[in-house]
Amino acid sequence: MRVVLVDDHPVVRAGMRALLSSHEGVEVIGEASSGAEAVDVVAALRPDVVLMDLRLGEGMDGVHATAAIAGHPDPPRVVVLTTYDTDTDILRAVEAGASGYLLKDSDPQVLVDAVWAAARGETVLDPDVAQRLYRRMRAPRAELSARETEIVGLVAKGLSNRAIAKELFVTEATVKSHLVHVFSKLGVDSRTAAVAVARERGVIDRGDRR
Repeated sequence: MRVVLVDDHPVVRAGMRALLSSHEGVEVIGEASSGAEAVDVVAALRPDVVLMDLRLGEGMDGVHATAAIAGHPDPPRVVVLTTYDTDTDILRAVEAGASGYLLKDSDPQVLVDAVWAAARGETVLDPDVAQRLYRRMRAPRAELSARETEIVGLVAKGLSNRAIAKELFVTEATVKSHLVHVFSKLGVDSRTAAVAVARERGVIDRGDRR
């Protein structure tokens, strides 16, 4: 099985290379540190599986790289390997064509097994991710818009309405209006509760992580 690694951290790529290369039948044939580089490397080397991080610094992110790779003739299977597990991240990756979604704190053997499963054409999901998708399908609810999600994220960082307005180049009244809609959709009545529920639902990250 031929694998390409995509991550903007050299140490992470080195760790994944060491792990995968220690298993018989797995060959890491290439690496990329950006989305654009990943698309080029995959086109040139034609691997069986791509392990793809989501956040790749400036430029094309992992989702857009996955979509570009999925558009290739006879594309490889792309398995997202990331620390980010919000509903938005998961759905964007799946919609882009990812065959799997794993978290970087997964057990090493789980990762290796997942790569083999993806190569066989199976879908591989971290158990927590799978459970979240299942709950989302069973209990659809009012979704926050992109702007509302952005504002909740800024609230989570401790910004006031005035600071958020300055950050987004809108009026303070506009920010307040968006928050009213957020409170209604999340069923809360305070900024603190909105952040807590948004984090629980995976709408925003549970703190800054890499």
